[in-house]
Amino acid sequence: MGKTKVAVLGFGFIGKIHCKAVENSSTGELLGIWTQPDKTAKEFSKLYPDKRLFSTPEELVDDPDVDAVVIGLPNVHHHPLAMRAMEQGKHVLVEKPMAMTVAEAEEMAALAQRKGVSLMVAHMWRFDREARALREVVDSGRLGELVKTKSYGIHENWGPAGWFVKKELAGGGALIDMGVHAIDTTRYLLGDPDPVSVYAVVETRYGDYNVDDAGVLVIRWSNGVTSIVESGWWNSHMDGPEASTQIFGKKGYGRLFPTMAKFSPMEDPWLPKFPLRADHCEQPMYDLQMAEFLDAVAHGRMAVPGPAEGLVVMKIAEAAYRSAETGTVVKL
Repeated sequence: MGKTKVAVLGFGFIGKIHCKAVENSSTGELLGIWTQPDKTAKEFSKLYPDKRLFSTPEELVDDPDVDAVVIGLPNVHHHPLAMRAMEQGKHVLVEKPMAMTVAEAEEMAALAQRKGVSLMVAHMWRFDREARALREVVDSGRLGELVKTKSYGIHENWGPAGWFVKKELAGGGALIDMGVHAIDTTRYLLGDPDPVSVYAVVETRYGDYNVDDAGVLVIRWSNGVTSIVESGWWNSHMDGPEASTQIFGKKGYGRLFPTMAKFSPMEDPWLPKFPLRADHCEQPMYDLQMAEFLDAVAHGRMAVPGPAEGLVVMKIAEAAYRSAETGTVVKL
């Protein structure tokens, strides 16, 4: 079987990473991209002179040569473009969050099932080598019965602009942008339990826009664990970088970034030595994510994380906003 022909929507920060991930793969071929006709288009043409530059997102999605579409555009475009691609039998890798609403995400999941295509949601921290190593420690049972977690999705003394701070384009603010990383990483490390309830305070404290930039969530999981998740932009301090997660068990404690674990006083701590990271969000985990997507396409299966994982994050985020509005615990 030949290589999967992939086209990428968007050539901003994340679009460039996805293009490189396709190029780094052994089973995918980068066919081309669509991006705004500005400096990003010129940059793409310079970097990839033999690749196609589509004139509209719809032209890219409708092209019969395209097998798979990667959507790295503002959140408002995730649902319509994913639906259009899947209706034509194309596979889709969509950036997080999966959609603007749970209802949209459910429509996407249903169509992927009906069409028999792979729909992947880019919760990329599942492919980080340190996250995977800590998951193995958790799965080993050495931490004992798990009690609680704390995780962070925060920008310190910084925040985005543009479409990120427009509710009509993003659907939300820091919770949707950063908090979802902490939510999904926590759930992955816990073995993907189902959420039972959410209580949240989600506010706008730092900027003049109609989206949130500060939030604290308390999530109760089906395995009895309680998780505290913090999201934010422009915070004066962060207790850990993006997706940093602490896990508290009855027999031990583990964490990501710095990644380590300690057990009973009679046991030596787990202090792994990983290669130095070039960037916190490093290319290798995106390469592994793309490899999973392309393998799922090649073998006719659903990629993981897929609709199921993406939907859980959407339901938690939507419940958090509802909890913040009502001041009540929202049961799921």
